[in-house]
Amino acid sequence: MSPNVSGRENVIANPFIPQHGRVEDTQLFFGREREIQRVFEVLNSGSSVALIGEEGMGKSSLLWAICQQAKNRLQPPRQSVFLDLNYIDNEEDFYSALCDEVGIAECTGYLLTRNLKAHKNKVLLALDNVGKMTWQGFTRGVRDKLRGLAEGSNAPLKLILAATEPLNNLFNDSHDDGKTSPLEGICQEEYIQLWDETTMRAFITNRLAGTSVSFTEEEIVQLVAESSGHPRKLMQLCYQIYARYTGGVE
Repeated sequence: MSPNVSGRENVIANPFIPQHGRVEDTQLFFGREREIQRVFEVLNSGSSVALIGEEGMGKSSLLWAICQQAKNRLQPPRQSVFLDLNYIDNEEDFYSALCDEVGIAECTGYLLTRNLKAHKNKVLLALDNVGKMTWQGFTRGVRDKLRGLAEGSNAPLKLILAATEPLNNLFNDSHDDGKTSPLEGICQEEYIQLWDETTMRAFITNRLAGTSVSFTEEEIVQLVAESSGHPRKLMQLCYQIYARYTGGVE
């Protein structure tokens, strides 16, 4: 490979980050406008949403972006609350975190329902890594509660969830007595797809803009083939190529 770098002194930090975790910088969030538009259409129709996709598809970043854009795109407006369940241990911890982020006194049960209804703002509750609710410390009860709080167009909560598989598969305790997941019953599931080649090429161009590095067509073809449209894998592969061009400048 012949490094295609014009002026080593102009090399900037590797733009293909983060390699893991959600993108919180709105300037770095890329694509998914179709998905965002669809999500707001569903939310504005009165339904809750579940984003379904395998690990590394960018669900957490998409969930975060939706929360940031909700102020301008959600009708009627709601207060956005983002909870990453990776940092929550059990139901007690969940209710504590929810009340804290919403800005109401810590409570559960009927008091939670009453306080949320009395709160000055209705809430868009974004739950990342919702599969954590399958772990010990969580019961179906918390999901039943969320359903109750999110039912109806004027409900105190509207939900947007991120999960790695359909909710009725994820929460197999709901299969008892022929039941379905209480969350599946109120969430329209939106499947996050792999990037196509056009999107991958646009992503690479976008990230390299403003740097002194350009990838060869051969490299881009290889990146498209090796990543198979998987956003995280594409990011990691691009990171490696950029680092080779710049001698590992971070």
